Amino acid sequence: MPAPVLELAALTKEFGSGDSLLRVLHGLDCLVSQGELLGIVGASGSGKTTLLNILGCLDRPTGGSYRLDGRDVAQLDDDELARVRNRSIGFVFQSFQLIPQLTVLENVELPLFYDGAPRKTRRARCEELLESVGMMHRLQSNPTQLSGGECQRVAIARALVNKPALLLADEPTGNLDSKNGAEVMQLFRELHRQGRTIVMVTHNPDIAAELPRVVEMHDGRIVRDGAPTKRAHIGDHANAGAHA
Repeated sequence: MPAPVLELAALTKEFGSGDSLLRVLHGLDCLVSQGELLGIVGASGSGKTTLLNILGCLDRPTGGSYRLDGRDVAQLDDDELARVRNRSIGFVFQSFQLIPQLTVLENVELPLFYDGAPRKTRRARCEELLESVGMMHRLQSNPTQLSGGECQRVAIARALVNKPALLLADEPTGNLDSKNGAEVMQLFRELHRQGRTIVMVTHNPDIAAELPRVVEMHDGRIVRDGAPTKRAHIGDHANAGAHA
């Protein structure tokens, strides 16, 4: 069995204290192995965003453990967490989060630039990735000159540039029309076939129904973990138009 890339054990997250204490995550247990493609679904307020922030090392759990590629990242200090975010996690957001003043190439280079990689190394790696997502012809364009689908392809290339152990995608088709959304999902399926480990939050029942494994959350708990059920069930709980 492939080694786990992501392992949660009795994970909890609380905000506030005393009478205003709010527990958002309730003892989550989850294991994601190398090369898995996992979807996270659930209605607004189910805890998806809080969980994703913890998985991306943007926040810390209150209790339990989170091991990423064998390291208990909950125990790391802020500087170490920043290094983990840059080197071990790739992020793909609904809003792309490209820097409009930079070219496509410069946007993809950014994580390598912050990591101190030589210019020649950066260029070769970025051109390889942009070729793989079909964006080499846009190398010197700015994000403002791109379609939404093209922006998301560039964002995916940027997320992969440091060869992360884990790729996190937060509603990656949320700002795209159906044609571009289908093309981006095809790209994620290809990355999955290549052995990438991907965790994807989605409200789209059609996307969730096509994923090999889905975790469904409700009130801060995992209520289902396995192959997706029929679309109607996922749609009822995921509330396609809501945001966590």
